[in-house]
Amino acid sequence: MKLQFSEKDEAFRKEIAGWLADNLTGEFAQLKFRGGPGDEHMFPEERKRWEQKLAEGGWTCVGWPTEYGGRGLSIEQQVIFYEEYARAGAPGRMGHIGDGLTGPTLIAFGSEAQKAKYLPGILAGTEFWCQGYSEPGAGSDLANVKTKARFDEAKGKWVITGQKVWTSLAHESEYCFVIARTDPDSKAHKGLGFFLVKMDQPGVTVRPIEQITGTSEFNEVFFDDAECDADDIVGEPGDGWKVAMGLLGFERGVSTLGQQMAFQNELNEVVKLARENGAANDPQIRQRIAQAHIGLKIMRYNSMRMLSGDKGDGSLQKEALIYKLYWASWHRDLGELAVDIMGPEATILPEAPYELNRLQSLFLFTRSDTIYGGTNQIQRNIIAERGLGMPKEPKW
Repeated sequence: MKLQFSEKDEAFRKEIAGWLADNLTGEFAQLKFRGGPGDEHMFPEERKRWEQKLAEGGWTCVGWPTEYGGRGLSIEQQVIFYEEYARAGAPGRMGHIGDGLTGPTLIAFGSEAQKAKYLPGILAGTEFWCQGYSEPGAGSDLANVKTKARFDEAKGKWVITGQKVWTSLAHESEYCFVIARTDPDSKAHKGLGFFLVKMDQPGVTVRPIEQITGTSEFNEVFFDDAECDADDIVGEPGDGWKVAMGLLGFERGVSTLGQQMAFQNELNEVVKLARENGAANDPQIRQRIAQAHIGLKIMRYNSMRMLSGDKGDGSLQKEALIYKLYWASWHRDLGELAVDIMGPEATILPEAPYELNRLQSLFLFTRSDTIYGGTNQIQRNIIAERGLGMPKEPKW
């Protein structure tokens, strides 16, 4: 994909950049460069109010079709939006999962009743979502989910029982989309359903998981006969895998360009420190900084390539298969570069309560990048099997 920006696009860039400059002030000024990966626990209520501020300006759900309340922006203008959002240091989105995942999935696969019920709260920045995919025994092997959903004829509701884990911001969310097994005798990707579940109800328990960083923005969630309405299944029973994979395609969509601008902000901070403490005088450090810069540019160009296959249903070009493996490894290496530039100070905290600085937190958090969302090993299997067509079992 050769991305070119027209005069209209550049005028749009000035519009969003100007709006962000005018509105990241007052109570929102403290949110600049906060709330990203490893920092998602910070300022949750203020960031929710920021979502509503974005909604007032028409800056939520910018890629949604206009008939569902979005701006219907072109790919080029969506790229501009996410890049300028990150460039301005605007905070990590509390509404990211609803805006970027739930909404597009419902638009592609949901019923009109589901769209009418759930899209307005996402658009207004008043209802927040979390993702019920991973389980203790089904992380990278997502098709191994054990959570069950049965339909109770007497109640006219789906009843869900099971456990999800690593559920980001579950404690801040009104809803969760949940993959559960509708056919208890099914295996792997067959017999699954995709459910829309209210969090504030009997039978849903959220427990925080403390990380090595000392924060706990993600959780384990227990469903003990939790209920959702009969029409809160997206598609039919058995369609869960198709819907879930469509959603993952949206996850690797245009918002990846915003992720890369956030990475650029982190790299800028690393370079700034190297100049200040003299680490930039080390030729090996300079070479690693150059490699980080080159790697980020490669990431961008591959994103351009994979976005050229966006069909609106979550399906992307095969190039999208390499994206998670690439950015996770790059980000991990950036964390290692950060602590090497910090030197001995990277292992020291001055006094209780021993709060990590941003680069220490970056290093520790990026250790998880190569694990969540499918480990690097699993990602390589996916590339081999789906991208290169290699058999799952070698033929000797």
